[in-house]
Amino acid sequence: MIGYVCVGSNDIPRAKRFYAAFLPALGYSVKEGPEGLSYALPVPEGQRPLLPDFYVKPPFNTQAASAGNGTMVAFEATSQAQVRRLHAAALAAGGTDEGQPGFRANYGPHFYVSYLRDQDGNKIAIYASDPNEPGRDG
Repeated sequence: MIGYVCVGSNDIPRAKRFYAAFLPALGYSVKEGPEGLSYALPVPEGQRPLLPDFYVKPPFNTQAASAGNGTMVAFEATSQAQVRRLHAAALAAGGTDEGQPGFRANYGPHFYVSYLRDQDGNKIAIYASDPNEPGRDG
């Protein structure tokens, strides 16, 4: 199980605008501190936290943040419509389009996904894969 994911940022206020455009709609709340942004899903009383948490922080080695080639973080949406809305919101918040919402031939018939980059170059996917929604072939 993945416990948390952390991406680097050179500009935390700018990163906060980008991630605030879609993570709250996926149920994440944010805590902001001097070390950066911490996003977590709500924890029902008496239950363990839902993982993974997602952190946006300046690199600990104080060097400039940079994106890893081939590195991507994917967030699951509830529907194809939500993928489209959140992709548009992230673009409006300063993100860069890396792939418009839609089906991809290399994935299953219900895998609907969009790709973005935040302002630091981190690649983000937002996807839905509900078999009750229309699929690529239907």
